[in-house]
Amino acid sequence: MFISPFVASPTSVIRRLLTLAELKPGEVFYDLGAGDGGPIILAAQEFGARCVGIELREDLAKRAMRRIRELGLEDRVKVINEDMFRVPLIDADVVYLYLTTSANEKVRPKLEAELKRGARVVSHDYKIEGWEPVVVEKFCENPKLGFPSHTLYLYKR
Repeated sequence: MFISPFVASPTSVIRRLLTLAELKPGEVFYDLGAGDGGPIILAAQEFGARCVGIELREDLAKRAMRRIRELGLEDRVKVINEDMFRVPLIDADVVYLYLTTSANEKVRPKLEAELKRGARVVSHDYKIEGWEPVVVEKFCENPKLGFPSHTLYLYKR
């Protein structure tokens, strides 16, 4: 079991990663380590995806489910309070990661074994060792700062 600290991705970063992944209405989107549900909520609301968040921490999973209910998204978004290694990803079109490089390395065999051909993986700030990204983009959350504050990775299976 792997527990990573929860740090939310900024909305602008999530939106850019989902745009890079070309997430389409009706596609299935997974967030491994869903935290409070930000990416799955945005993917459902703005991209029309069917979403699954997998979150090990019960408090965060409950917080995400509460937000989903409040927004009336239960028909398109669900949260599974479970270890990400125990949840199959075979129907995933896009997988979202905001884990560490070492956590990405641990989840890589699962992605390789379960993702269908054509699935996309996006990762915020941390690459997947051993995979060649299709896109690496420096993303400036606040252009007024004048420097990139995030690195975005897109991989295709």
